[in-house]
Amino acid sequence: MLIMGVAALLASQPSPKHIFAPTSFWYHPIPADAPLNSKSADYAAEFTRQIKAYYGHAAINLSSYASPVYVVGPNAETFKVTEWDGLHKGYTDPGLADQWQAVPIPAYAEAADGTDQEMTIYQPSSDRIWEFWLARKVDGKWQACWGGRMDHVSHSDGIWPGHYGTTATSLPFMGGQITPEELRSGKIDHVMGIALVDLDNSGVFSWPATRSDGSNPNHLPNRIPEGLRFRLDPHLDVDALNLNPVAKAIAKAGQKYGFVVWDRAGAITLRANNPKAYLLADKKNPYLSLFGGIPDWKILEGFPWDSLRFLPMNYGRPPGSG
Repeated sequence: MLIMGVAALLASQPSPKHIFAPTSFWYHPIPADAPLNSKSADYAAEFTRQIKAYYGHAAINLSSYASPVYVVGPNAETFKVTEWDGLHKGYTDPGLADQWQAVPIPAYAEAADGTDQEMTIYQPSSDRIWEFWLARKVDGKWQACWGGRMDHVSHSDGIWPGHYGTTATSLPFMGGQITPEELRSGKIDHVMGIALVDLDNSGVFSWPATRSDGSNPNHLPNRIPEGLRFRLDPHLDVDALNLNPVAKAIAKAGQKYGFVVWDRAGAITLRANNPKAYLLADKKNPYLSLFGGIPDWKILEGFPWDSLRFLPMNYGRPPGSG
C-alpha cells in the first residue's frame, strides 16, 4: 500500500513552473529583442570549443550528476540529517544543523549515482525543499556534506539564500532540471540549468548566481562566468531541424527561456530529474519510452549550439537585489 501511494504521488510530480513564485526568473520568457552581451560572439565560440574539446557533444545527465526529487506528503516521517566533512574543511556549518533537524525522507530514498550523490526532498504541504550533496546513509542514519532547506518555496525567487544549496551557484535543482513529464508533453516552461567545463574564476559570476566554483588560473580570455544566461536564436526554425523530439522540446525552451550556467562539470551537460525517484517507487523508468533506447549523450545530436546568443551580465536582476 505504501509503494502504491508513493507511486500515485510521483505520477503527478509538479512541473518546476509550479514550485517557486511566478515572479521568479526561472519562469520569465526572454523577449525576442533582448540585448546581447558585448562578448556574445566570443562566448559562443568558447562554448563551441568546449563541445569539441570535451567528448564532441552535450549530454543529459540522468542517473548520475542529476538529483532525484522525492515528493513527500504532509505526514511523512522526519529524520535528522547530520553534516559530515566530506571536503575536509575542519568545521561544520551551524545553519545546516538547524535546517536538517527534521527532514521527511522516504524510507526507500537513495542519493544519485556518481561522486556528487545529490538528493532533493520536496514537501508541498510545508512549502519546503531540502537539497543534499554527498548524501549517504551510515548505520541507518542520513548524512550529507552540503545543501540546505528552503522555506516558503512558493513565494521564493528560486535562489538559495546565503551560501546554501547544492549547485556551485546556489541555484536549486528543481528550478533548472528537466522533468520527464515536461518531455512527455513536449513543452518546457522554464529556464534550464547547464554545466560547463572551463569557466571564469570564482570571483566572477553573474546574477542569478550568488557564488561560483569556476577556475581560470591562467586568465584565459572569453571564459564564461557562472550564472551567465544564454539562449538559442529566437528566429531559428526548430521544427525544420532534424532533431530528436526531446531535443526539439529543449531547443524551443532554449529559445523562449534560455539556459543558465549553474555548475562546473567534466562535460557540457543538462540535468533531468533522476529516474531513481520513479524506479524506487513503481519500477518504471520514464526515460525508457521517452528516449527510445537512445543513449542520453546522443539525444542532443545535431542540436544547434552554433546559434547561441549570450545575454548581458546580471540580466534580469531585480533593482536593489544586490
